[in-house]
Amino acid sequence: MDKKKILDNSQIKRKIKRISLQIIESNINEKEIILAGVEKNGFLLAKELNKEINNLSDLNTMVCNIKIDKKNPINSTSISVDLSSFQSKSIVVIDDVLNSGSTLMYAVKYFLETDLKQLKTAVLVDRNHKKFPIKADFKGVSLSTSLQNHVNVVFNEDSIEAFLH
Repeated sequence: MDKKKILDNSQIKRKIKRISLQIIESNINEKEIILAGVEKNGFLLAKELNKEINNLSDLNTMVCNIKIDKKNPINSTSISVDLSSFQSKSIVVIDDVLNSGSTLMYAVKYFLETDLKQLKTAVLVDRNHKKFPIKADFKGVSLSTSLQNHVNVVFNEDSIEAFLH
């Protein structure tokens, strides 16, 4: 199957700005929030959201990387900072594409071991094929596609694009 561009760089930049504004609004009374991106593309998206949030507000942000073995997520999740850093904080777990919900669910599960103030999720593309009861609180676009389709978000040095295969 040929790949079809579903979002170009300018569209993705607008979606990042909108998601950033939504994150700011939902954390209006917070002094600090944590943007936890699922490695690799979720972390890259978290860094882009962080830049935009810093441009739009004076909200303090911390970005961290969540490592998950997507083939065996149960016991393989780790994070780039100490879990105690999240105590009583507002967290946004970020990934590029929400497909079955498995990756995001196991990422969220990791944070449930500490006392959080708030936990939200953000994705650039929501595929609407969830096998698990998880949703994106903030999303760039929702796609109703067939199960055979694949969405790929490509981060280049100076652009981001999303393709449907």
